[in-house]
Amino acid sequence: MSNTPEGGSLKNIVSHCKEYGFIYPSSDIYDGLAATYDYGPNGSELKNNIKEYWWQAMVRMHENIVGIDAAIFMHPTTWKASGHVDAFNDPLIDNKDSKKRYRADVLVEEYIAKIEGKIAKEVTKAAKRFGDSFDEAQFVSTNPRVVGYKEKIESIENRLGTALGSGDLADVKALIEELEIADPVSGSKNWTDVRQFNLMFSTEMGSLADGADKIYLRPETAQGIFVNYLNVQKTARMKPPFGIAQIGKAFRNEIIARQFIFRMREFEQMEMQFFVKPGDEMKWYEHWKQKRINWHKALGMKEENYRFHDHINLAHYANAAADIEFNFPMGFKELEGIHSRTDFDLKAHEEHSGKKLQFFDQNTNESYVPYVIETSIGLDRMFLAIMSAAYTEEKLDDGSERTVLKIPPALAPNKVAILPLVNKDGLPEKAEEILNEIRFDFSFQYDAKDAIGRRYRRQDAIGTPYCVTIDHQTLEDNTVTIRERDSMSQERVSVPELIQKLHDKVDMKHLLKMQ
Repeated sequence: MSNTPEGGSLKNIVSHCKEYGFIYPSSDIYDGLAATYDYGPNGSELKNNIKEYWWQAMVRMHENIVGIDAAIFMHPTTWKASGHVDAFNDPLIDNKDSKKRYRADVLVEEYIAKIEGKIAKEVTKAAKRFGDSFDEAQFVSTNPRVVGYKEKIESIENRLGTALGSGDLADVKALIEELEIADPVSGSKNWTDVRQFNLMFSTEMGSLADGADKIYLRPETAQGIFVNYLNVQKTARMKPPFGIAQIGKAFRNEIIARQFIFRMREFEQMEMQFFVKPGDEMKWYEHWKQKRINWHKALGMKEENYRFHDHINLAHYANAAADIEFNFPMGFKELEGIHSRTDFDLKAHEEHSGKKLQFFDQNTNESYVPYVIETSIGLDRMFLAIMSAAYTEEKLDDGSERTVLKIPPALAPNKVAILPLVNKDGLPEKAEEILNEIRFDFSFQYDAKDAIGRRYRRQDAIGTPYCVTIDHQTLEDNTVTIRERDSMSQERVSVPELIQKLHDKVDMKHLLKMQ
């Protein structure tokens, strides 16, 4: 049996998602709406399982973390205090010939990615040349060509960060021109000036447009946590260090929304804000970096698919920041952010609301505004990461082929498929009897149509980890055949053993215990 490289092309994944009920273009009968998507039957199950895994690990496993569900609409002063009204912008640049619009920083990042690709090629060539004696770390740090590439990347990153941080958009354009970056569509290098574009969706609240108040769809879920800090701290009787977690929708008017569900205008975030005593923030920052990477790696989607990217140029509110990047079909991209946000948010809301957002420490007899460590992951990006790692095309030993989604079993939309070998001879009735035994424990599919091999392939394609076949022997000795998705191995077990065996394989608690 041979596999294609892990996680097929983005085009194949998009097609597979639609064909097998994971994700559809929104408003599909009207030819869709750009950068918006609907989750189908299998997609909504997988999405809910991801949310459950995050919530269980974040809230249920920590006695000092609680959850909330804040409203999407918030008082407009919230976004003035947070800085979004004045500073939530993307630097955009237009190509005069193709009339296409791009994020200027993304154009530069894609240029850097090409240099990183050259480094990877040099490493691959050297590994083949030196074989088992190859020391990649030494090669990367000493090879003149690779060192030159790395120095160029560092120079570009520093210049871009400085220009964006100071608002010097003219230098961003100058950098694009000096690097001779061309329009990906037309190849033209005829660029406009770089301009800032605010990403918030606005709407009106009120019965008449003339008298209505302008409000915003929230661009992030974090502010709903910050404005509820005092409510939660008092009612849940919490004291630092403690966290507030939330899963919810956010909205950004992305001009350059692309790469399937990686960047959308309507998306879902899973965030936790952890409130700590000033001075303790770096200890907790390192703690949460390790906790979050452990959460990801427990899924078994290969360690080489993950890497940390520490921010050199920090946001105005942060004193430390790192991204967990995942190797998507389009390369390593941000999956989750861990940020030390200092006391910026709570102090800003104190100033704009006139309310004290402080904690009184009875041990030291002093009040302070807590510092905050943030962990923020895009649910849709996590969904894409799982699909990217899971999608596999295999050529089997008998010459046939199959497409299989090797989704971590605990997250699979359906944990088990119940398959009567034939749709007669009392097998459907026996299958229904077994189904009634497992329906309270596992999500399932029942499929009695087509040859058993074709049914196995259907279940492989939607990622069902186990298939249970009921045949004539089942009527004689109350045993069934259980087939494992990834290895395709089969085992005969008794019906009473079946539920325990499935629990051992697909129960989410096994993932939680690994952290």
